[in-house]
Amino acid sequence: MIPEILLIVAVTAGLGLLVALAGLGVMRLLRERSIGVMLAVVAVVTVLATVGGVVAITLKMIIEGTPRDIVLSVVVVGGLVGMGVATVLARRVVAASRRLVAAVHAVPPSGEFVPPRGLPAELDTIARTLEQAYERLRLGHERERALESARRELVAWVSHDLRTPLAGMRAMAEALEDGVVADPRTVSRYHTQIRLEVERLSGMVDDLFELSRIHAGALRLSRRRIGLGDLVADALAGVEPLARAKGVRLAGQVDQAVPVQADAGELSRALRNLVVNAIRHTPGDGTVRVRALAEGGVARLQVADCCGGIPADDLPRVFDVAFRGEAARTPTADGTGAGLGLAIARGIVEAHEGAIDVVNAGPGCRFEIRLPLSA
Repeated sequence: MIPEILLIVAVTAGLGLLVALAGLGVMRLLRERSIGVMLAVVAVVTVLATVGGVVAITLKMIIEGTPRDIVLSVVVVGGLVGMGVATVLARRVVAASRRLVAAVHAVPPSGEFVPPRGLPAELDTIARTLEQAYERLRLGHERERALESARRELVAWVSHDLRTPLAGMRAMAEALEDGVVADPRTVSRYHTQIRLEVERLSGMVDDLFELSRIHAGALRLSRRRIGLGDLVADALAGVEPLARAKGVRLAGQVDQAVPVQADAGELSRALRNLVVNAIRHTPGDGTVRVRALAEGGVARLQVADCCGGIPADDLPRVFDVAFRGEAARTPTADGTGAGLGLAIARGIVEAHEGAIDVVNAGPGCRFEIRLPLSA
């Protein structure tokens, strides 16, 4: 009995191996054809291996007459059923793949991909992945268009901001050169005005250079452990002359030691930009308050002013490049206001893995920088 079983196994295994090798060869030749053809080849290989093994064993056992016909009939019918099911499955897979390809071809210029429903699990996974990829591409194109629009707007605004003082400086220089102005007091005033305009233009160029480094990802931070209390004190001391000239009071408050890992120079610049902006928009006899505190493992730097609040439509644009909240690009009385300070502050804070935002609060608005608290 055992030798007969071994013989049956050997015969069926040998025939199955030969048919499988032949099937692999055919699939290699058809590797670039439709997946439906490959499924058909798989079905044919399975049926041939089964039928061949049964036929060989039937003949070996010398089954004659009706029993042999019954066995062969059952095997043939089973093979035909298997091939039929494989054919139906292949057609369904091919139809699903064609629907997926049609959905990709139907993607509109807006980049919104709608995956077809009722796909097999693998094709559905591909469709979801394509949907995510198209969404990322769409968002990337939107960001690119927004950046391009911001660049054009920045070039237009900065060109205007440069043209105005340059025209004034040229007129004053020509007046001095031609001797049109000879009064010593007027000459001194012209020299002073030219120096102030040069300083303002130099500051604008520095801001543009800093902004370009931030946008290019070339801002290199030298982080060390610092206390926000010292940062607040230095920022208030640096802007005190500007506040005094405008009649604005400054108030600083540090609740406790608030240590952070940060680049002292860059973070000080960001805070100073916020304080200068607050002073510029606070009327005389108003107060600008700067506060540093730690809350929930987060260091917070708050700058509150008395500007009267920011219109709700302008709040999302406050940190945009060259945004000044007004259409006019006339230089302010203090010679500043190119609209780059808040954009630079946001870039510096984000380079520190922090966040910055603004809300209307009390008599004005409150800017807040949030940074991870140093252990």
